[in-house]
Amino acid sequence: MARTSVLARAEKVEPNPSHHGALAATARMEPEQVQLLVRTPDGGELALPRELVRILLASADELARGHAVTILASEVQLSPAETAELLGLSRPFVTRLLDAGDIPSMNLPGSRHRVVRLADVLAFQQRRERRREGRRQIADVLDDTESGI
Repeated sequence: MARTSVLARAEKVEPNPSHHGALAATARMEPEQVQLLVRTPDGGELALPRELVRILLASADELARGHAVTILASEVQLSPAETAELLGLSRPFVTRLLDAGDIPSMNLPGSRHRVVRLADVLAFQQRRERRREGRRQIADVLDDTESGI
């Protein structure tokens, strides 16, 4: 039986430009200083837990910047193809990263197929961004040094 794509089932929210002001104002709020109440169908109120408030404020920040927000649990397991799609890389390149151990993966029981935890994909992406930023800073220093000669 074919596996349904995790990314296809993920909740994706696109920014609405007409809500930019409210989203930007919401994003500036500090989670510790916000209490969100939800009105229940019976007229009662439910205070949202701090973890959910943090998610909502972080989502508001991304939406205010014009970015879509996709909601997935960190422990979701992705196929190599889904990992490639999420990272914007080719599947063969991601397969090489998995083979090299740059992104941890595990084989499904009794199968050659591999899965990758979303948390590991995100950690790889953060490392990659840090390296890219470091290379950019080095290039900037070299440019400044050369122009000062």
